[in-house]
Amino acid sequence: MEDKNGLHISYRKKQIADKFLAELDKHLADLKNGNVETAYGIRQIAELMFIDPNHLSDTIRKVLGKSPCSIFEEKLVDICKNLIINSDETIGEIANKFDYEPSNFIKLFKRYTGTTPLQFRNHYFLNAMNSGTEKNTI
Repeated sequence: MEDKNGLHISYRKKQIADKFLAELDKHLADLKNGNVETAYGIRQIAELMFIDPNHLSDTIRKVLGKSPCSIFEEKLVDICKNLIINSDETIGEIANKFDYEPSNFIKLFKRYTGTTPLQFRNHYFLNAMNSGTEKNTI
């Protein structure tokens, strides 16, 4: 495997990145389902993996080309898009579920989508009404 600069990435680094993604997906599912109330940072995920947080962060950047934080936020926004469309939860409830203050969640969501969560919901349902579709998964 090669990184974005064409340099070889070791099998171990790929393993670390895969394990990070698996732990992150599990943690986000736990937040979504209410099994945990506090979002993990890189230190907590590194502890779960028995690895130094700086090494984990450097490895993720090298293998995946993005910071662990960016990956977390992108995955979070994708999950929240589905919740915004497919649940009756308020934007505040969704934000709190993922350990965000609503105002910070709105800023995060807008940074990744170009729209606020409420605008996203309204736009989706307006388009659904115009095309005759119902709730769907993105």
